[in-house]
Amino acid sequence: MSTVTLTREGHIGVIMINNPPINATSHSVREGIVDALDQIDADPVINVAILICAGKTFIAGADVSEFGQPPKAPILPNVIKCLEASTKPVIAAIHGHALGGGLEVALGCHYRIADKSAKLGLPEVNLGLIPGAGGTVRLPRLVPVHDAISMITSGKPVSSTKANEIGLIDAICHGALLDAAKDFAQTIQKLDLPVPLIAREPVKAPSADEWDSITTTTIKKARGQVAPVVAIDAIRTGIDEDAQTGLTFERQKFVELRDSDQSKALRHIFFAERSVGKLPEIDGVAPNTIREVGVIGGGIMGAGIATASLLAGFNVTIIERNDEACANGRATVEKHLSGSVKRGLITQDRFDQLLAAFSTSTDYAALRNADLVVEAVFEDMNVKHDVFGKLSLHCKADAVLASNTSYLDINEIAAKCVNPGRVIGLHFFSPAHIMKLLEVVHTDKANAKSLATAFAFGRALGKIAVPCGVCDGFIGNRIMSAYRKHCEYMLEDGALPHQIDDAMVEFGFPMGLFAMQDMAGLEISWATRKRLAPFRDPAERYVALGDYLCEMGRFGKKNGLGWYRYDETGKAQPAPEVDTLVIAESEKKGITRRSFSHDEIIHTILTAMRNEGDKIVAEGVARSPDAIDVVMVNGYGFPRHKGGPMYLTRN
Repeated sequence: MSTVTLTREGHIGVIMINNPPINATSHSVREGIVDALDQIDADPVINVAILICAGKTFIAGADVSEFGQPPKAPILPNVIKCLEASTKPVIAAIHGHALGGGLEVALGCHYRIADKSAKLGLPEVNLGLIPGAGGTVRLPRLVPVHDAISMITSGKPVSSTKANEIGLIDAICHGALLDAAKDFAQTIQKLDLPVPLIAREPVKAPSADEWDSITTTTIKKARGQVAPVVAIDAIRTGIDEDAQTGLTFERQKFVELRDSDQSKALRHIFFAERSVGKLPEIDGVAPNTIREVGVIGGGIMGAGIATASLLAGFNVTIIERNDEACANGRATVEKHLSGSVKRGLITQDRFDQLLAAFSTSTDYAALRNADLVVEAVFEDMNVKHDVFGKLSLHCKADAVLASNTSYLDINEIAAKCVNPGRVIGLHFFSPAHIMKLLEVVHTDKANAKSLATAFAFGRALGKIAVPCGVCDGFIGNRIMSAYRKHCEYMLEDGALPHQIDDAMVEFGFPMGLFAMQDMAGLEISWATRKRLAPFRDPAERYVALGDYLCEMGRFGKKNGLGWYRYDETGKAQPAPEVDTLVIAESEKKGITRRSFSHDEIIHTILTAMRNEGDKIVAEGVARSPDAIDVVMVNGYGFPRHKGGPMYLTRN
């Protein structure tokens, strides 16, 4: 079957693309569009054309499998030139997603209409690229330049409502898309052919001073990623010079970036995120239907899990120990949802609907109809056993029971539960309603049905679900513990907390290790160290600096004192008293301090990550090095454009 067909309906020619799953601009699609345009231009009966796609989406990107291969004519920029050169107006009818090359194709058309739920964007920076088929030149000639800059440098798509507001589309369709496109065609077929975008002037171009500010802001946000900064150069070239110069510059930079180390790393993590959750043991296994979700504990983590579940469309019940705790949990959930309203992510009506689907209780019997329950209580094994004992008593037999524990042995939790095959780990990352990562912990007795349900739940929540085995800390926390030890060794050997953090930020982390510990709360890792103290090898080097801070009442940002001092605005400042404490500990242990360069600090951290990662893969806790990269990028701030620690240290 041809990927592109042309049908005639009266005076309208309908170009239909059918190249599942995302209608990518593969060679057959590009060739088919050009052939259809030739037929339309030569047909005296047709006076307007509609470009539309079959399936769930408009063109949602390029065929990434063609990267690294010799270009095959017609290349996409030339296809778009053919659209612009058509003697008959072409209407892009958009549903689903119009992304990357898909949006560039739509920009080549004379008009654009979109379904009310459509998303439109140029996400190339997420793969270390810039638009390569005219997006940096045409988009600023259709929408205000500031909006074009935002779309291109962030890579974030906009809704059809936003697209309509900024002039990216000509109309929003509320009914059947093809019928709406035909109706639209009737209104424009006698109008003069619009001037192609390439021949128009930019919309509200910035001044020279504004450009300088835009560039500075983009460099800061990019944190070492090259593509967003190159995108600014491309957009500005297309505006300050002429459109053709802009197209030439854009294509040159696209090709350079496509072959760059950053783009290769970003493509690695892109594909890793999409493959890491594909488990052979659940292939073809139907998950349980989930309608009701229970959450045990309404603290910061539990409320975040409840919020994420509500936003995914589930009915949610939080179980707490008393009415006051229930009220606190409800208040936290309401605060999270109110934030979504303020950011325009949900409407006030949707907010009201979500609250109507939310309840709290002190009685586990309220979970009698729950399909999946997540425990998020204090990290104490006796408390966990008590919770799962009550869940076994009150939940239906096929309900999946999950623990959000960060460190405790889930096999031990499952062993004392009725039907341990339904017990798994769902390790969320805080804040749970925002962070994309979810570690799905496969206990020894977990059955395929429970695992399939867990991954389906993760997908419904919009999470990147990574399978892992049972061990202390699973994948992410175990690796963090390993490199934290080496950072602490460097403290005793001569570095200071802010020096290590500065090196990490310079490398591309959003914050350094010690600032991150302050944000999380130092007492959390302190409790873990105390729990593991009886099992610690007496010969192992142990750094007690974090313990000293907690004993001094320095618990981090929450009380203004941790590795750093925090002012009334929450901004961190180096703490001279902590530096003195660090230096004194070196003297007490008889360690001669020395200086550490940023490169040496990062090399030490990467080596620790890689060595622990190799152990985790060898033990089967992680199924591949890719799983470790996905966890560290999405849960621990490892710079995405470097691909993850396992990728970076082997390339």
